[in-house]
Amino acid sequence: MARIRFDFGLLTLDATLLDGPTAAAVLEALPFTASVLTWGDEVYFEVPVRAERDPQARAVVVPGEIAYWPEGPAIVIGFGRTPISQDGETRLAAPCNLFARAEDDVRTLASVKAGARVTVIRLD
Repeated sequence: MARIRFDFGLLTLDATLLDGPTAAAVLEALPFTASVLTWGDEVYFEVPVRAERDPQARAVVVPGEIAYWPEGPAIVIGFGRTPISQDGETRLAAPCNLFARAEDDVRTLASVKAGARVTVIRLD
């Protein structure tokens, strides 16, 4: 499967795309740059991607799962608790399509501040 990189300037996060239409849509839109927003232990940013919500979309994710929020449209990377998390879970604001898996520790994203720039590129 294809690999992508999120370059936040001071750190990078590599990920492997999963098989599916959302991953294909993200790959087709690369490269792109966006401004990061944060919400608890989550970073998200608008993307030039349009994809329908998958039937298996979900709001509770495991840190390391990278999601696409159709209503944003945005890429969402949760790495811990958000304001609506319960019992230590990582809960996104709405059900999202899982389209990639981080190869690196997503907890490093705690150092990324709102307003930072992220560039997303294809690695292979």
